[in-house]
Amino acid sequence: MAKHRIFTTSVASVYPHYVAKAEKKGRTKSEVDEIIRWLTGYGQEELEGRLGNRTDFETFFAEAPRMNPSRALIKGVVCGVRVEDIEEPTMREIRYLDKLIDELAKGKAMEKILRNP
Repeated sequence: MAKHRIFTTSVASVYPHYVAKAEKKGRTKSEVDEIIRWLTGYGQEELEGRLGNRTDFETFFAEAPRMNPSRALIKGVVCGVRVEDIEEPTMREIRYLDKLIDELAKGKAMEKILRNP
């Protein structure tokens, strides 16, 4: 079975859409970055470097310094699919990110998005 094309898509090509979605709802680029850093463990400079290098999604998640263990608490539907039911690990990570950006755009508090007690 062939890989989904999102795996070879650069994060940098999708990132502006994440930011635009957030800003359209009154949120900020820094909040988008905070979500990505929380999920992956990248520092801000590393994140910017990955975006500048046009790293693809598969590599971006495979080389993430420390995937947040609390990401397993992310539940819900993205693109008609429950994120907790996605079996392919990389696709699940991508959908976790999509879900977090959706929550940001819907006005959810950062503490809740980042699954802080």
